[in-house]
Amino acid sequence: MQTTTTSAAPRRLPLYRSLYVQVIFAVIVGVLLGYFYPSLGEQMKPLGDGFIKLIKMMIAPIIFCTVVVGI
Repeated sequence: MQTTTTSAAPRRLPLYRSLYVQVIFAVIVGVLLGYFYPSLGEQMKPLGDGFIKLIKMMIAPIIFCTVVVGI
């Protein structure tokens, strides 16, 4: 008695779901926003500064955990 199972090939994500496409799109939107609407870009500066501060806040714990796990 033989049973054969065929598994379908994994489906590829649509192009708009890829992280690198989303990042490139965000960079293009940011450049266009800064070029055509500089006042709106200035109003969004606190949001960007807060994001950068959050990223900086996460770097030290990640490095610490990496070193501790590596020992």
